[in-house]
Amino acid sequence: MRSRAPAEPEVTGFEAAVRRIDGREVVLEETFFYPEGGGQPADRGFLDGVAVTHVRTADGEVVHELATEPDVAAGDVVQGAIDPDFRTYCARAHTASHALFGAGRRLFEDLGYGGFGITEEKVRVDLATPTEVDDAALVELERLVNRVVWDSRDVTWEQVPREDALGREDVAFNTATEEGVTGAEQVRLVEIEGWDVAACGGTHVRNTNDIGPVTVLDRSNPGEGLTRVTFAVGPAAIDRRASEATAARRAARTLDAPLTDIDDAAERLRADHEALSETIDDLREEVVTARLSALEDETVTREDAEWLVGTVPHADANDLAEHAQRAADGSADVVALVGASGDYLAAASAGDVDAGEVVESVTTAFGGGGGGSPALAQAGGLDASADEVVDFLRG
Repeated sequence: MRSRAPAEPEVTGFEAAVRRIDGREVVLEETFFYPEGGGQPADRGFLDGVAVTHVRTADGEVVHELATEPDVAAGDVVQGAIDPDFRTYCARAHTASHALFGAGRRLFEDLGYGGFGITEEKVRVDLATPTEVDDAALVELERLVNRVVWDSRDVTWEQVPREDALGREDVAFNTATEEGVTGAEQVRLVEIEGWDVAACGGTHVRNTNDIGPVTVLDRSNPGEGLTRVTFAVGPAAIDRRASEATAARRAARTLDAPLTDIDDAAERLRADHEALSETIDDLREEVVTARLSALEDETVTREDAEWLVGTVPHADANDLAEHAQRAADGSADVVALVGASGDYLAAASAGDVDAGEVVESVTTAFGGGGGGSPALAQAGGLDASADEVVDFLRG
């Protein structure tokens, strides 16, 4: 016994006799509830006023899982009430996925159908193609889908012989669908007039105009050779488009550019930022170099070795390590540089002093953690000021 929902998606209220009941699980003689499958979630609703929490197919039967045990017995006639809003949303979303795949066929090479899924917030379609799905492709996918909606193309479905369906090059199968028709005599094909044909058992709208607005959200790579495209349908699509429009207009005002030119204005801003960052990096390097030169006049002697110790501004832990190692190659036997905030340091040694032991002595005194090799070691999380650490290192 199959659900009649795919064939008659407009039906959201019906009567049916109970075939069997097992606690909270009810099987009817016939049902219009859509069971979860193929990426489409189960219908929601009620049986005789008891909430239906899930619908699934098991052993060729449609099983309705209820919130509580119903007061009915086998043979009783019950009233089924399907949530019309959720049913409509799923039909729109499912048909939109077919429209998007049809658009993909016109944009990408060697396109295969990797499956799809519907949630309350968005719909995903997995495309198998060697073609890169970049930002321009996402924009074109969205344009084509909404054009199909605007064109008001008829959506129809029919059962055809299995061999006929498999023999048609224009029919889209995902792996699960193609495997699922093995042994079946008939295959259900859903067609968007002049646009797309797919083997599908889901619920659909009768005309693409019923889909409503579609907004492509993003893309990702769920597996090798696959590109996942997500989109929103209906109110969620409208809200997303409004959010994007608001952000684009705000950016245009900030960039003092026409809305259609914000990409160029943003590129100019990025180029200016990179140039300024390079200038700042160069100036910081000059400051550090000058600081290290000044520290060379303040070296101290410890353990028969010359130590260069001091603070270095505008340097993170990695920068300190690089500067310390460089200075240890010629300025002193041991170089210990402390960040301006005092919470991290780097020590480098070009002689017999173990840089790791230097770091260990500092973390023992001021906490934190670190380590390294005899030639180079680092520490962070020190609970001390820069001057305290420098005084300790100077001995």
